[in-house]
Amino acid sequence: MARTQIQLPDEVFARAKRLCEAREISLAELARRGIEYILSVYSNDPSAVNDWQPPKPRRLGWKGLSDAELKQRAQITATEASLRKAVHSMNRSGKLPEPKTLLSGAAMMLARR
Repeated sequence: MARTQIQLPDEVFARAKRLCEAREISLAELARRGIEYILSVYSNDPSAVNDWQPPKPRRLGWKGLSDAELKQRAQITATEASLRKAVHSMNRSGKLPEPKTLLSGAAMMLARR
């Protein structure tokens, strides 16, 4: 086993000593456990941090829309959605929605672009 020295701020040292007394362990044992824990959490290979990639997207069973269509629909604003809903209801019912609704929605859409 190797021997080493460390420097601790007074407050950290006092807290560590109190913990050691409460747990009935030595300061050396506390330091060993702390170092072992940190080493278990962090990778042994420092280059592995640079190789991290986010996970690949998974297919979750959605059927009917392509990835591009899903992305497009996810980026629709509330105004665009209300306009599409109004136009869709117009197509189904055959009557026009209130002109104010369509014009204000269209103006808001153009103002955002």
